[in-house]
Amino acid sequence: MKKPFLALPALLLAAAVATAAWAQAPQLGLARTQLTIGMHRIEVQLAQTNDERMTGLMFREEMPQQEGMLFVFEQPSQQCFWMKNTILPLSAAFIGDDGTIVNIEDMAPQTLESHCSRKPVRYVLEMNKGWFAKRGVKPGMKFAGDVFSR
Repeated sequence: MKKPFLALPALLLAAAVATAAWAQAPQLGLARTQLTIGMHRIEVQLAQTNDERMTGLMFREEMPQQEGMLFVFEQPSQQCFWMKNTILPLSAAFIGDDGTIVNIEDMAPQTLESHCSRKPVRYVLEMNKGWFAKRGVKPGMKFAGDVFSR
């Protein structure tokens, strides 16, 4: 006698493996915009939805020096980031509505340590680790770009 349901566990396992492989792909097709600070111009991907923000730069193996990811939230609140499944060492600038940097945190890859804004912010900009320090970009300085309130 045939057992027609024996194939079901194999199908479920194959679907789970395919889903896990897809979930580990880096986000590369997000909307982009440009930001400037002083004489520096960068191109950023915009993480604007919950799913885009949750995935962020996870699984990315490299990122050009003049590129980053800007996390855009609906309203200002304390934002905390960690580096689970993030391979690249990053620096995060926590940014207010008008583009002013509140604080900058360096973050080690593959860790669960929280890095938080010192006050409510709507934006967080992740760049390769050390990008801000190498260019003398510090809290109190202001980014310009279409995404920021005037």
